[in-house]
Amino acid sequence: MKTVPIVFAFDNRFEMPAGVCLTSLLENAAPDTFYDIFILHGSGSDFSSSRLNDLPGVYPNCRLTFRDVEGAFSGAHEIRGITEATYYKLIVPDVLPEYDKVLYSDVDVVFREDQARFLETDLGDNYFAAVDNCSALRPEAREYVASLGLDPARGYFYAGNLVINAALLRCDAMTDVFREMGKKKYFQQDMDIMNIACNGRILPLDPSFCMTVQLYYLMMNKPREFAALFPEEVTRRALRQGIVHYNGTKPWRKACLNMDIWWEYYRKSLWFDEEFCYRFWDDESLLLDRLTLSKRLKLLLRYPYDRKHVK
Repeated sequence: MKTVPIVFAFDNRFEMPAGVCLTSLLENAAPDTFYDIFILHGSGSDFSSSRLNDLPGVYPNCRLTFRDVEGAFSGAHEIRGITEATYYKLIVPDVLPEYDKVLYSDVDVVFREDQARFLETDLGDNYFAAVDNCSALRPEAREYVASLGLDPARGYFYAGNLVINAALLRCDAMTDVFREMGKKKYFQQDMDIMNIACNGRILPLDPSFCMTVQLYYLMMNKPREFAALFPEEVTRRALRQGIVHYNGTKPWRKACLNMDIWWEYYRKSLWFDEEFCYRFWDDESLLLDRLTLSKRLKLLLRYPYDRKHVK
């Protein structure tokens, strides 16, 4: 049995999407994978009566541990409604001393394959492994990354899904660096801190580990440029079974790209509620009628691409 430690950070407000996220993780677990799940939260959250505690009864191949890390980034910069909890991923080496290598994931994701292969990544002297956001292919992102003093051609990496070299980060006392940088007013908060502090020490992973809205856009709208970065078989696998990261509109709030995938796991989860489901789809049933012609065409064009590459 392979033990895969994986960390999430959220509060009570995100219990339902977190539950769907964990459902997708456990539904796609390999028979020989055991997930040691850690949930980092502040003291304002109480999970004692949460349905999260029922998951090991449904999926015996997991264990849940809640850890209160309130104040770990006290005074850190908050912007766009994103609170202190977004920084908790940066202190994983301190709060999980029992592991030297750990996976981290945001909860606005859906897993579609077992994650053990990513934990087996040889990190070498890198602090993290993550997916490049391909800012070199996106003018607005390229400009932003350059403004941080970073070279877009060398990568600017998503912080929503990480392989963490906890042993090396502890050895180099990097969490102290992260905490100090948290006081600065970075627009992308933890993601900026990770990329600046660990510049040149982040190992690129294939897009299967974090398929964001931006990467889907590049696949569909700049296929030649994207193909120059990743072989076709890598892209095909990412489309078929990669982690879907809803780093824009959230599918439990509003219609968005790949929302059908999220709703598939919502229906399988302990959090499924018929009334909530009905009201959402009733509200969104006229979605196509509200779209402009150009957006309808883009939506329709996506599916022939998927059929071509997902076989």
